[in-house]
Amino acid sequence: MQPYILVLYYSKYGSTKEMAHFIANGVESTGMAVKIRTVPNISTVVKQAEASIPDEGDIYCTLDDLAHCSGLALGSPTRFGNMASEMKYFLDQTTSLWLSGALHNKPACIFTSSGSMHGGQESTLLTMLPPLFHHGMMIMGLTNATPALSNTKTGGTPYGASHVSGARHDQTISQDERTLCEEQGKRLAEVALKLL
Repeated sequence: MQPYILVLYYSKYGSTKEMAHFIANGVESTGMAVKIRTVPNISTVVKQAEASIPDEGDIYCTLDDLAHCSGLALGSPTRFGNMASEMKYFLDQTTSLWLSGALHNKPACIFTSSGSMHGGQESTLLTMLPPLFHHGMMIMGLTNATPALSNTKTGGTPYGASHVSGARHDQTISQDERTLCEEQGKRLAEVALKLL
């Protein structure tokens, strides 16, 4: 099987999805393969199960996609300073991978978007870390070697790439945010290649 980076995200309004694709661009710039996957919506009242393949957009992640990746970029929008429940629900289903150690010593990074500059981006990124630590993954952030991290007036943190989408989710990803996404994907792939 060809080594690949898994870019796994949940997105409600499209910003986190767009970030995922910019991160994938960074991965591909190293020559490494990439798989982009998402997770289904969840409902507090189950009336009908989601189709196993969405009608449009990126396909849903399977445990096999996660188990066989060489590295992981995990993304979620901010929900009151936490990852979205859809992503948490997916991660809660990964006990078999934890038991087998399938993700041990694989590099991982995280990314998020929020409606405002102080919408809880960094705390959301921090809530995404514990499952990755429990899986034995090696966590990577962004370094100040990328000038966009120090220059950005919108999203971007040492913990991982971020985006400020605005209260109506109508703010496009800034050049600095895009640069940070691409750099994060590139850095993740470079480390994964060294570990193969």
